[in-house]
Amino acid sequence: MAENKNQVMQLAINSALEGVNKTEGGPFGACVVRNGEILSVAHNTVLRDHDPTCHAEMNAIRLACKQIGSHILTGCEIYTTAEPCPMCLAAIYWARLDKIYVGVDKAIAAKFGFDDAKFYDELLLQDQKREVPSEKGILAKESEEVFQHWKAIGGVLY
Repeated sequence: MAENKNQVMQLAINSALEGVNKTEGGPFGACVVRNGEILSVAHNTVLRDHDPTCHAEMNAIRLACKQIGSHILTGCEIYTTAEPCPMCLAAIYWARLDKIYVGVDKAIAAKFGFDDAKFYDELLLQDQKREVPSEKGILAKESEEVFQHWKAIGGVLY
């Protein structure tokens, strides 16, 4: 049970330090809390897992979801040692978390080489102007049929 915001953030910081000391990933930690109960504490494991999605927030969200048996974290808050990157921010929204508590903003992370500004900028560009090109419409009809099938069998939205 967490007493206050500083105690919860300290858990995230401690996890970040653990990950750094084990050379598992960057200096990031996160913690998901619901009604004062710690559901998960995690750090960045990109290097350990050879997985670019294993940011601290993503790991904490995965663990919290498993802890409560749901992909929806409404009623929960996330504490993160640094401002979330676009991927993590999207995951926070997909998980329906109620609030984000941040240790340092993205400018501090950028000062140490973790510069997410490029990704934020890329999201604002039209597809054809992005660094990584995309091509749409490949088997579009067949792809849409999967959506139609999902709807026909009573598929559930998030």
